[in-house]
Amino acid sequence: MEDILRPVYQERASQANTLGILVVEKNQRFSPATDFFDAILLVITSQSEEPIMIKHYSYHDKKAALHIVTEARLREWMLLGTNRKIFEWLYAAKVVFDRNDFVANLLTEFRDFPFYGRKLKMGIEFAKLIRRYLDGKAFFDNGQYLDAYNHVVHSLHHLARLAVIENGFHPELTLWNQVKQIDPELFKLYEELITSEESIDKRLELLFLASEFLIHSRTRGAVEHLLNVLNKKETWSIGEAMSNEELSHYSVDLSVLLEYLVEKQIIRSIEVETKGQGLYHRYYQV
Repeated sequence: MEDILRPVYQERASQANTLGILVVEKNQRFSPATDFFDAILLVITSQSEEPIMIKHYSYHDKKAALHIVTEARLREWMLLGTNRKIFEWLYAAKVVFDRNDFVANLLTEFRDFPFYGRKLKMGIEFAKLIRRYLDGKAFFDNGQYLDAYNHVVHSLHHLARLAVIENGFHPELTLWNQVKQIDPELFKLYEELITSEESIDKRLELLFLASEFLIHSRTRGAVEHLLNVLNKKETWSIGEAMSNEELSHYSVDLSVLLEYLVEKQIIRSIEVETKGQGLYHRYYQV
């Protein structure tokens, strides 16, 4: 398949803004890693009018996809984990063009998983975990067990991803196989949730008790990035926090996370008078 694609990537390699080109070939009969194509051609550019461009090709009984992505968008995916396929591609790819060792340096950085990126990803995963956990608990308390179950499964996935990131690995590949080695207790909890013959309300009740401890034990480490940013100012309004470049990655989960940390007395809320009698602005402080 690479031979068939060679004219396509040679044309791209001749362009000055192309930083690197990688080829990922299908290694199984049914391969979700390549979106069920026979090959993925990933072209990384320094800049482009569009941050992502995709083209599909066919040749006899084969099919391939060309993905052209800017360096900025690729790094955003790597930092935030918003395109998990990219992690599989970077692990499995063959480098066919590399301008000034750009790809070699990128892959080294990817495998080393820089400390800053790790702390930010932990914070984002923890925020998502708290959102799912609290929503699930609310559904459980209201007797909506199936909805509670759905949120709990998602919260365990975020807890699992957090455990993998803590150990310096990217959690995008075979997550539960990684967790089985890294955190057997969490793996057992997940296994019991989905395989137990207990009634769903009993399973959820036990899981909430166990999750409370697992979440509590990880809180300080998981919010280190958030606290470091908040320490840069005396107080923050929610608007200031959400518009901050670093905290904007937490998105809609930031409000819930801040209130959770207030409840756990890790940060405090400060009331500032408004013009309305008895109405206060709510600010946050480490």
